[in-house]
Amino acid sequence: MTDHPSGLVAEVFEAQRDRLRAVAYRVLGSHADAEDVVQEAWMRLARQDVAGIGNLAGWLTTVVGRISLDLLRSRRAHQESASEEAFAGLLVTPDDDPAPDEQVALADAVGLALLVVLDSLTPSERLAFVLHDMFAVPFRDIGRILGRSADASKMIASRARRKVHAADRPTGSGREHREVVRAFGAAARSGDFEALLRVLDPDVRLTVDTPDGTVVTLGATQVAAGARMFSGEAARGRAVRVNGSPGQMSWRHDGTPLSLIAFTVTDGRIAAIHIVVDPARLAAINLPVPG
Repeated sequence: MTDHPSGLVAEVFEAQRDRLRAVAYRVLGSHADAEDVVQEAWMRLARQDVAGIGNLAGWLTTVVGRISLDLLRSRRAHQESASEEAFAGLLVTPDDDPAPDEQVALADAVGLALLVVLDSLTPSERLAFVLHDMFAVPFRDIGRILGRSADASKMIASRARRKVHAADRPTGSGREHREVVRAFGAAARSGDFEALLRVLDPDVRLTVDTPDGTVVTLGATQVAAGARMFSGEAARGRAVRVNGSPGQMSWRHDGTPLSLIAFTVTDGRIAAIHIVVDPARLAAINLPVPG
């Protein structure tokens, strides 16, 4: 490293570490992956002749963006989902008005919900949105990461922003969302296929976490056809909020958790359903069994 004392370079890197970690986490949705990306960026910097780098902070952001994009594309190629880690950190609370000491925890849940929304974007959209809208990276720099022009990168970010705003916009009150979920439950118990289709978004996504892995079903017809899984009677159950969304937690007679179901309601229809039946994940949920 000519003209740049190694101690000074390390000092610049450490000053940027938290920001770089935040960039990688927002792109990837995984703290572990973000740490790996930042470490890889440091290793690349250590091998780099930085004499020609005028802006080390900008160079590091670009490198972290490129590594994150490659990892995100690889993950998508293997059909992995960044929202899985977000759901692993789910917040489950009784479905009533939150106590004052729960407000901070609910704010954290909003962050988890954003990760789920970001996971619906393409890798290029997610990177462009995160870098520009969250970290104010110029489009010319984003374009260098994506291999696109600044104008093309701006269009990608704009498309991503519209998707995020559409998914994140409130579409009805909590009471309306609960009514949609109740209608779904009634239709599932009665086996009313047409009623199920009325409350399901045509592109609804059903994700089930089992001890053997995650199973995904797409489309209202397919989800409605398998709705018998919602009709089983648990020994005890209660309405809950899962990361702020309506849900249902059920327990067996002996008090062990049976299942957790979370619903995402958009424009009066259920757009996503996430079910946890994995005992290990259910045991990590700190919620008292209803009396």
